[in-house]
Amino acid sequence: MKRLFDVLISLGGLILTAPLLIPVCVLIWSQDFASPFYIAPRVGKNSKIFKMVKLRSMVNNADKSGVDSTGANDRRITPIGKFVRSYKLDELAQLWNVLKGDMSLVGPRPNVQREVNLYTEVELGLLSVRPGITDISSIVFSDEGEILKDSQDPDLDYNQLIRPWKSRLGLFYVENSSLALDLKLIFLTVVAIISREKALAGVQNILNDLGADERLKKVAKRQEQLTPCPPPGAREIVMSR
Repeated sequence: MKRLFDVLISLGGLILTAPLLIPVCVLIWSQDFASPFYIAPRVGKNSKIFKMVKLRSMVNNADKSGVDSTGANDRRITPIGKFVRSYKLDELAQLWNVLKGDMSLVGPRPNVQREVNLYTEVELGLLSVRPGITDISSIVFSDEGEILKDSQDPDLDYNQLIRPWKSRLGLFYVENSSLALDLKLIFLTVVAIISREKALAGVQNILNDLGADERLKKVAKRQEQLTPCPPPGAREIVMSR
């Protein structure tokens, strides 16, 4: 049922958003006459590598810098890229990956191999399902760029501040996955673009209904400053990347 849902929605989504995506692609191309698409390897279900498609929001060949995490003030982000990122338009191209079967509409976000190599045994459970365009952590950490905005080492700060809870929320989704949950998360992802506060309140309702532990619910409220924490399955905080 989930796969049929993914196929129908991704196909319909590509058709409906084409009038928006085509002019945006032209604007991205007009900046530097390079491809408007960013196609890069990501680790999918059962550790299978696939090529993820996004609308390019950075300068061409930005990934060659070796930095995987991106702050909101990253100099590699283009003017049009800021607009594209603000409204999550760069993610819409991944509907193609969903249609192909590389990804699902909802699931833990796919990571680069370098990050997956750092996974604990517990975190490897994230690879038991297809990665998704959105999930609980995508809503909770929709401000990831702002969190890393003034970071001197965004990759390390990502691993200390965001990864521990992003992984826990991803594992929580895997344990409680259902079509009903997917529908709620897709709805809240749209709500988050308009009102992050209302989207976070919706996430709290989901976590309460599904019996999440108090610490996870507390962090998911995002009312307190994030502090370094070990990833699930580890006792120590990541100190190097």
